[in-house]
Amino acid sequence: MSAVARLSVMMFLQFFTWGAWFVTLGACLGANDLSGSIAAAYGTAPIAAIVAPLFLGLIADRFFPSQVVMGVLLLIGGGLLWVLPGYAEAGNANIVYWLILGHMLCYMPTLGLSNTIAFTNISDQSLFPRVRVWGTIGWIAAGLVVGFKGWSASYNIFYLAAVCSGLLGVYCFTLPHTPPPAKGKPMDMRTLLMLDALRLLKNPSFFVFILCSTLICIPLAYYYGFTSNYLSQIGFKQPASTMTLGQMSEIVFMLLIPFFFRRLGVKWMILVGMAAWVIRYLLFAFGAPDQTVWMILAAVLLHGVCYDFFFVTGFMYTDSKAPNEVRGQAQGMLVFFTQGVGMFFGYMVAGNRFATSVPKYQELADAFKAATPAETVSFAESFKQMFSVARPEAIESTALLRETMLQWREFWLLPAGMAAAVLVIFLVAFHDRDTSKPIEIEETA
Repeated sequence: MSAVARLSVMMFLQFFTWGAWFVTLGACLGANDLSGSIAAAYGTAPIAAIVAPLFLGLIADRFFPSQVVMGVLLLIGGGLLWVLPGYAEAGNANIVYWLILGHMLCYMPTLGLSNTIAFTNISDQSLFPRVRVWGTIGWIAAGLVVGFKGWSASYNIFYLAAVCSGLLGVYCFTLPHTPPPAKGKPMDMRTLLMLDALRLLKNPSFFVFILCSTLICIPLAYYYGFTSNYLSQIGFKQPASTMTLGQMSEIVFMLLIPFFFRRLGVKWMILVGMAAWVIRYLLFAFGAPDQTVWMILAAVLLHGVCYDFFFVTGFMYTDSKAPNEVRGQAQGMLVFFTQGVGMFFGYMVAGNRFATSVPKYQELADAFKAATPAETVSFAESFKQMFSVARPEAIESTALLRETMLQWREFWLLPAGMAAAVLVIFLVAFHDRDTSKPIEIEETA
């Protein structure tokens, strides 16, 4: 098997592991009387994203082969997921939180490790997209498996992810030897703490870009944290599968980025991405009262524009503005502020908003659970359920459903307003006339 094929398998299994449980974690906890833990559980991801660069810089990059570190972390992380359902069934929310946090602290460093392994063992960097796209395919495949098996709100998502994590952990030991990239080099605290990259913030336009990138991740947390809960109460039986439509559109728009980038430029690409977030949340909000299926599906499909036009363009802009010697730091800083700081506060805000604005959620979730009989459906029926809704007759047209849907409308209006506010700030304050010219930073003694 070629190196590209072996690395593609690695990417597929890595993102299958994450996609198997993360997408419908909220729906699973909510359906099992742990809705109060949703925000905290999702908040483990940004905590791990903040810690991961420190782990890589201090340990993984200096002392051990990358494939060995990745294998050990995945085996430990898989074990933590395997024991999690037992504590969840017992209603022990504290232990569940710590197990999820432990898993994410093991998993997040593997994102950087897998990139290191891939770039070290391919003959040409232009081959990397061919390898990386299998990660997105793995995420989609996980959602389809979870949805078609009817596990979106089941603890089986953790068993599935645990098995896949274990398989990948073992597989990592068969990957090409990838020595630690910084072995023998002195510890560079400036690089580790991103001090050189932080000096880029003296540039007004780059500062506005980083600020808006961080702020926009606050409403983004609403989508990742509570869309599966929302889709379940709209009547989608397979929210995990339905949400993969967003990743499918992501692949399509990824291919279209060069076309739009040449015509729109950085500022308008990012503004289109932000506008798509506003439209997505408005579709969720105004589609709620009447459970309008086309509006909900359109909102999910907009994920490709939301993610690619904003994040991918942002990575490209950061790469062009950072001098060669600090490009790695600059990309790490962008991830730190967006996936770390922004998402951390986003999950906190979204969790508090959910608790206060959708108080009928648990009552309706229990009603769905009590009125929905267990059933076995064919593959064709499961595929159809990605695009259609079906609510039990005992719930249809009830005051509880109407009241809860109005509460969901209010829930989604706030992130729409937040995204719109960030859009206006970026439109008014971002004035980089030459987005391809690197920022000059003064040398320090």
